[in-house]
Amino acid sequence: MAKPAQGAKYRGSIHDFPGFDPNQDAEALYTAMKGFGSDKEAILDIITSRSNRQRQEVCQSYKSLYGKDLIDNLKYELTGKFERLIVGLMRPPAYCDAKEIKDAISGIGTDEKCLIEILASRTNEQMHQLVAAYKDAYERDLEADIIGDTSGHFQKMLVVLLQGTREEDDVVSEDLVQQDVQDLYEAGELKWGTDEAQFIYILGNRSKQHLRLVFDEYLKTTGKPIEASIRGELSGDFEKLMLAVVKCVRSTPEYFAERLFKAMKGLGTRDNTLIRIMVSRSELDMLDIREIFRTKYEKSLYSMIKNDTSGEYKKTLLKLCGGDDDAAGQFFPEAAQVAYRMWELSAVARVELKGTVRPANDFNPDADAKALRKAMKGIGTDEDTIIDIITHRSNAQRQQIRQTFKSHFGRDLMADLKSEISGDLARLILGLMMPPAHYDAKQLKKAMEGAGTDEKALIEILATRTNAEIQAINEAYKEDYHKSLEDAISSDTSGHFKRILISLATGNREEGGENLDQAREDAQVAAEILEIADTPSGDKTSLETRFMTILCTRSYPHLRRVFQEFIKMTNYDVEHTIKKEMSGDVRDTFVAIVQSVKNKPLFFADKLYKSMKGAGTDEKTLTRIMVSRSEIDLLNIRREFIEKYDKSLHQAIEGDTSGDFLKALLALCGGED
Repeated sequence: MAKPAQGAKYRGSIHDFPGFDPNQDAEALYTAMKGFGSDKEAILDIITSRSNRQRQEVCQSYKSLYGKDLIDNLKYELTGKFERLIVGLMRPPAYCDAKEIKDAISGIGTDEKCLIEILASRTNEQMHQLVAAYKDAYERDLEADIIGDTSGHFQKMLVVLLQGTREEDDVVSEDLVQQDVQDLYEAGELKWGTDEAQFIYILGNRSKQHLRLVFDEYLKTTGKPIEASIRGELSGDFEKLMLAVVKCVRSTPEYFAERLFKAMKGLGTRDNTLIRIMVSRSELDMLDIREIFRTKYEKSLYSMIKNDTSGEYKKTLLKLCGGDDDAAGQFFPEAAQVAYRMWELSAVARVELKGTVRPANDFNPDADAKALRKAMKGIGTDEDTIIDIITHRSNAQRQQIRQTFKSHFGRDLMADLKSEISGDLARLILGLMMPPAHYDAKQLKKAMEGAGTDEKALIEILATRTNAEIQAINEAYKEDYHKSLEDAISSDTSGHFKRILISLATGNREEGGENLDQAREDAQVAAEILEIADTPSGDKTSLETRFMTILCTRSYPHLRRVFQEFIKMTNYDVEHTIKKEMSGDVRDTFVAIVQSVKNKPLFFADKLYKSMKGAGTDEKTLTRIMVSRSEIDLLNIRREFIEKYDKSLHQAIEGDTSGDFLKALLALCGGED
């Protein structure tokens, strides 16, 4: 196993056992497996308390003392997932990787995800050891076997990675960085088709330090993260492999934290992935993986394993995890640095927002009005025609259709649609037919009318709209309901929550850039109100007002800088701290603002996911987001959805809705990722 660099801090969860005696361990394991049944507790306790180097010595002692192969005996005595986990720990790391790859390419079908995970994440030294171990264990050439089982650009990139020849020099040439950025841009975005060979050469051979600078410069130059270009230009397993390489270049522990989360989320557990990562990273970077896991997913790796597995299998995984760090809002320095990098990325990102619904080419409002009239005339309704026309026209074009329908037939198109369609489909279609500001005004009105208030809808709309959108909503609300939005909010809410919503509803957020000195002052106010500053000052009421003013009126670029300065100042992430220190609707509103500042499409992707997960569907939220974001950033939301949840928005909608409502939602979704 590769040792940490001179002076580097050890980040594994498994250490050499002090007072180690291989003969004594061999005897204890023999006793644990002797007779009827086996003492699984003793087996897992010994094996998870020894480093891999020590386990190899135990294997040798066992062979010397009893003339038997320890791994064979363990296979005989243990079963299922527990056996796979224990046997994986007993193999030297390179041989463990070799076995995983052999299994991935043996038999019918190929486990591409396993190949991607191993070959995208290993160092040059680990790759050389893997190739040698494969040759030794199976008397076969690994490169030849991979070539025989894969094809195309996916195969070419795997072969490049397999060479283990990635540059390792930390001295980076600025000129070469610029050249690589230009070459990648010309190979993808600027080219009809894609020059995959350039992507393979640069991502497969350049040093990690060099590539990190390339990715940063690529974002500044093109306004797109390299990941967005890869998704746009590549496809299939090749795309997944290249994205994995990028993730590992940015942060290998973060890549594995994400893999572990996806292995355990939802129904069922991907035990092979879980075992492979817990075994392979336990003596490398498990502590880093744990910290990043908690930062990204707001729960500890330990607690997720505990809730998702059982028996001796669970006990062994928890030992490899090395401890529970589930203290909400509290951060290790490394985890705070991850949060800081996330804000750094959001600060420089100039990602182009794109909707899925665009103005129809060769638009003919007369033809559309006549087709809609025909679809609703007589007995029965042609829902397919209604869905096809309305979901494939921009909102401006829909307003033209309404006017033309009135001119031709003397009828109100909205009234006719209401009488012909019903339920979820009616809410969706009628929402699409309304001008956006009037639709948002109606959603706010419905959230506040009757018994009870839909606070989530109020927060979602008011925390995410731009100044121009808020001002248009105010005008629409006044026009439609003859009452100001501020008066309506005042009548239906109270306390700090009311003050925050009214502040947001004024649409007076600053629109300039960042001010570093002001950002530091604002970060200090945040630290004091969240009760983590070393030297609190000022009275609490004044601080609360200032904190609300900061979140509700500062520009997005300025707030990004505030949140970065907050991490520098406190070693905490502002979102997690708000969740820990605050409660109720105030907390939810502030969290929504922070998430919107960081990544608004991801905020909506999360809302969509939650509207469809579990028993039942929140059709109102699903409809509201699909209608309101379809011409703004639904394409970006789709990308964030598949990145975070490992399934496309299209698949989620397809699995959670039905009938004509499903057809209309899928048309708005705009395609399968």
